[in-house]
Amino acid sequence: MSMRHDLFSERLRARIDGLSLGLQQVLLYIDQHRALVIESTALEIAAATQTSDATVVRAIQAIGFSGLRELKSVLEQWFDPPLSSADKMDTTLSHLAEDVNQSIDYVVEGHLAAAQALSGGENRQAIAQAVSLLVNARQLAIFGINASGILAEYAARLFHRNGLPALPLNRSGIGLAEQLLSLQRGDALIMMAQKSSHREGITTLKEAQRLGIPIILLTNAKESKFVQQADVVIHVPRGTEQGKMPLHGPVLACLEMLVVATAASMSQRAVKSMKRLQELHRGLKNTASKK
Repeated sequence: MSMRHDLFSERLRARIDGLSLGLQQVLLYIDQHRALVIESTALEIAAATQTSDATVVRAIQAIGFSGLRELKSVLEQWFDPPLSSADKMDTTLSHLAEDVNQSIDYVVEGHLAAAQALSGGENRQAIAQAVSLLVNARQLAIFGINASGILAEYAARLFHRNGLPALPLNRSGIGLAEQLLSLQRGDALIMMAQKSSHREGITTLKEAQRLGIPIILLTNAKESKFVQQADVVIHVPRGTEQGKMPLHGPVLACLEMLVVATAASMSQRAVKSMKRLQELHRGLKNTASKK
């Protein structure tokens, strides 16, 4: 945690005694849930405190802030500034230096820690809950952007060939909007998302909620806004140390756990799909050989 000046606490202590109980309730909630508040709207804070969005704004203004936007800026400064991908790589590589064995150990130790976490009791229960949703789904959508978008594409192909129709949600802008058009009631959604409430994730989340689609979240960010909205949360560590270059292998391992467990839970369907895939492939080879 940063040792920077805590302006919010300073103003809260100076003014809280003169405020109504309703305003105090809002401000104490903000103080106790700072990371979540940064990702929330006034309406969401109001729902959490059983007040109104107008009360939330009044409470924030009562201690000297112009509104929620300024408050969020102050709270963000209170936390350590997030590291960019380049920062994380620089930090990681500076520790590994030129020793190949240290690089090997870094990846191996990260995967071992992730495997232990994924096979723990809490995650086993979450994976079982996820599989029960998947086997009853009409279709599966898998959300991921950037590097996770590649994993979404790969996992969708694995699920599809094992008998569960699946599509990736891995574009941005109008491309993602086109993919979201394929969602229907009766589907299931796997989301790969961390702390940042980016617009692609929020839009996907809202569309899934509108359609009543259950959400299975794969994340290492336990305070993420997505955690609050998901039906099932699987915690996937992405390395042994925070601030270091994240590993994507643990996420892939979790996806493969879901693929295998889902296929095993609907084995006849999975085998039938695989046999049909082989028939189609043989047909393609035979056609090619006749030319």
